Amino acid sequence: MTDRPAAPIPYAVVKIGGSVLTGATAYRRVAEIIGNRLAERPAERILAIVSAEKGLSDALLASARDITCAPDPDTLDLLWSTGEHRSVALLVLALQAFGVSARAANVHQTGLLAWPCGTYGGQSSRWRDSRLRPLRLRSLLAAADVVVVPGFLARAAGDGIRSLGRGGSDLTAVLLAAGLQAVSCELLKDVPGYLTADPLTTPDATSIETLPYDAAIAMAERGCGLVQLGALEAARDLNVRLVVRGLEGEAGTVVT
Repeated sequence: MTDRPAAPIPYAVVKIGGSVLTGATAYRRVAEIIGNRLAERPAERILAIVSAEKGLSDALLASARDITCAPDPDTLDLLWSTGEHRSVALLVLALQAFGVSARAANVHQTGLLAWPCGTYGGQSSRWRDSRLRPLRLRSLLAAADVVVVPGFLARAAGDGIRSLGRGGSDLTAVLLAAGLQAVSCELLKDVPGYLTADPLTTPDATSIETLPYDAAIAMAERGCGLVQLGALEAARDLNVRLVVRGLEGEAGTVVT
C-alpha cells in the first residue's frame, strides 16, 4: 500500500491597502478578521501583503526633498521601504496578540525580483521583467498560518530594493498569487469594490459585481486609481482572478 501524496496547501493572498491601516485599532481589527477567517478555514494559509499607511509614502518623499530636490532613485526606494516594513511588523504584532501564528518577511525574503526594464502604467519597472522564487515563502507559510510581507517592493539586482510604482502593492499581490498558484487573490480597499460612479459625486452609486479585465484596465487608463494599471494587466495576462472588496467581508467586485 502506497501513501497518498499530501494535498497542496491552499494559499490565499490578501492585500491590505494603506487606507485600511489607519492606526492601532485598525491593525487589531484586521488581525481579528484574519483570525476569525482562519478559525473557519483551518487548512488555509494566508499571505498578507501590506502597504504603508496612507500618506506615509508622501511624507517620506517630502522628507527626502527637504534634503535634496533630486533624490537618488535607489536611495529613495530604500527610504520608501521603511513604510511598508513598518506595516508588516505592526500587523504581525497585532496577529500574534490575537493568538494567530504569524511571521514577518522582509522584501528580500519574498523572492520577488525586478529589473528596471520597460514600462508598465507609466512606472520604471514592468511586471514582465519580474521573477518570483517562492521557496522561502513556501517555507515560511509551512511554519505559520499567516505570513505578512511588504507590498510595493521587490529585490533589485545586487540585493538592492526597487519600488513597483504608485499602487504597487496591488502588483505585488498579483505576482505572488500567480507564483504561488494561490486559491484567491483579494485586494482589500476602503471601498466595497468597483462602483458605477464616484460615490463622492454620485451618492446612489452601486457596486459592480463582476468586471472583465479589459474593462477594469480601460477604467484605470481613464484615471480610476482603485487598482493599479500594471496589476490589472498582470492579472489579465497571468490569469489571476481578483476580488476587490472592503475590509468587512463585502462581496466586492470580481475582476476576471
